Amino acid sequence: MSQSEPLVLIVSGPSGSGKSTLVQKILELPDTMLAVSSTTRAPRSTESAGKWYNFVSEAQFQGMVARGEFLEYAQVFGKNWYGTPRTALDEALANKKDLVLEIDVQGALQVKQKLPGAIAIFVIPPSRDDLERRIRERGQDSEDEIRRRLNRARHEMLSYSSYDFAVVNDDLERAGREVQAIALGSRCRVARTEGRILEILKSFGG
Repeated sequence: MSQSEPLVLIVSGPSGSGKSTLVQKILELPDTMLAVSSTTRAPRSTESAGKWYNFVSEAQFQGMVARGEFLEYAQVFGKNWYGTPRTALDEALANKKDLVLEIDVQGALQVKQKLPGAIAIFVIPPSRDDLERRIRERGQDSEDEIRRRLNRARHEMLSYSSYDFAVVNDDLERAGREVQAIALGSRCRVARTEGRILEILKSFGG
C-alpha cells in the first residue's frame, strides 16, 4: 500500500460483541474518520442519517450494486442490505485521514480481498453466555432473532484466522487501549512510511 492511500482499519465481529464502542475508541485518535455505510433497514429511534448509516431504498441500493459503487455489501439475516461505498476511500484520501470500517465478518473478508493492505481487527465476546446477555440487554430482537444471531456468531468465530488482530472485549477500557494501539502501530508499518524514510535517507547522502 502506498503512502498516498489511506490506511483502512476494519473492525468486525459477531453482532453484540461491542464493535461500535471500540470503533468510537479508534475515532478518538486524531486523523481518523468513519466510513458511513448504506443500508436498506429503517433507522432506529436513536439514529440519524449520515452519522453511522445512510438509509436508502432497496431500489437505490441495488442501483449502487449494479454501478459497482460498493467496497463490500451483504444481505444480513436474509432481510436488510448493508454496504460500504467506495467514495469513503476518496474522502479519506482527500482529508488525509485513516478510514475506519465497522462491518460484519462477511463484509470484512470482501474488503480484505480487494484491499490486502487493510488491517482487520476481530472483536471477540468473552463467551457465548456473555454475548447472549448483551444481545438481550439491547431489547431489539425476538427469541428467533436472538437464536439466529447466536448461531451466526458461532459460525463467524471460525473466521478468526482471516484477521490480522483479535481483541477479546471482556474489559472495555483495556480493549479500547488495544484497538487504539493497533491503529497507531499500523500507521508505522514500513510499507506506509517508506516514502518518508527515503526522504530522510537523502539527508544522509544516500
